[in-house]
Amino acid sequence: MTDSDSDEFDPTAREQREIGREMVDQSTGLGSVMAHAYRGEMDEATTWRQRLDQATTWAVTVIAAILTWAFSNTENPHYILLIGIVIVTIFLGIEARRYRNYDVYRSRVRLLQQNLFANALDPSQGVEHPNWRAELSGDYRRPTLKVTFGEALANRLRRIYLALIGVLLAAWTFRITAFTPRQDWLVTAGIAAVPGPVVVVAVATFTVAAFGIAFWPRERHAKGEFREGDPETWKDSESE
Repeated sequence: MTDSDSDEFDPTAREQREIGREMVDQSTGLGSVMAHAYRGEMDEATTWRQRLDQATTWAVTVIAAILTWAFSNTENPHYILLIGIVIVTIFLGIEARRYRNYDVYRSRVRLLQQNLFANALDPSQGVEHPNWRAELSGDYRRPTLKVTFGEALANRLRRIYLALIGVLLAAWTFRITAFTPRQDWLVTAGIAAVPGPVVVVAVATFTVAAFGIAFWPRERHAKGEFREGDPETWKDSESE
């Protein structure tokens, strides 16, 4: 019994979940709708991916400018590098928020790829999620974010921002030590009325917190895409 014959809908039933097979066997209105839906979701995912890249580009640009200025003259204050860390952290927050939106559309795309198109190409393997149609329908009816802000923050830290912050921290350390060898580095680290040891402790606390957020064990909610595998299994080596 099809959807049009009855209001009853069992998303786990084989004829309902494996519509990929039906799309290949015959042209259906649902197949056309799903093709358009997939293109729309891909466009949204691509748009949000570009927004992620824009935030990263601005962060790298700011770092390059700050590093150039900080080491252009010995009289330039070292704390400009710490200001750079604050600015990069702001970009991190912006990118984490954008990542949560990006993950919504990426999750939908993966759901369609795994359960619709993969099934259409090889029906013998079935589908990855028996309830995928109901899940996708529910998300269309009431869109929700799939990952927490903490998970998004950890993801962007591990992928990009720990390295960027590390560059600024290394530059700051070099700036207050080797760049001014005639002064005690704890004295050099001071900022106005703030003593150097206080500044060093604050920077160390921030660094530990960043690593803690990035690598703290947590349940993963973001939908994965790539898995480790044998590259040789993708191509037929005998035909090469």
